[in-house]
Amino acid sequence: MEGLKAKLYQACMNFILQRINTAETALQQAQEASNDDTKSSAGDKFETTREMMQQDIARNKSLLLDANQNLSLLSALEEVIHSDVVKNGSLVYTSNGIFYISISAGQLKIDNQPVFAISAVSPIGQLLMGKKEGESFSFNQNQYTIKMID
Repeated sequence: MEGLKAKLYQACMNFILQRINTAETALQQAQEASNDDTKSSAGDKFETTREMMQQDIARNKSLLLDANQNLSLLSALEEVIHSDVVKNGSLVYTSNGIFYISISAGQLKIDNQPVFAISAVSPIGQLLMGKKEGESFSFNQNQYTIKMID
């Protein structure tokens, strides 16, 4: 990995590690709050609060699971070799922007160059997968032509 692609990989890795850290912290705080909560004289209020805490814990566990799955997917892309067709790990230069097929991290700016980190299962990712240089596709009423695949 070199140049822009290596920097994108690192930016995506930082993005996902931050998500994991945030989810772990939120989960820990929610579990501590749940453990510290003692039954008050207002029983219904206690049960409602407890249920909200359980929902919060479940949501944070789900976010953590998703982030860890993205980390696994991203880790598998570290040593992707060049291909003539778009696949996971490809850096795709199109007539309407640059796309890094990896995880959904949104628009990243690397060396003042905007690049969209997208998942292969995202709508535009699905349209890009398997395409070759010179091929075109349409997305959101915009026409895209693949100029280069790295």
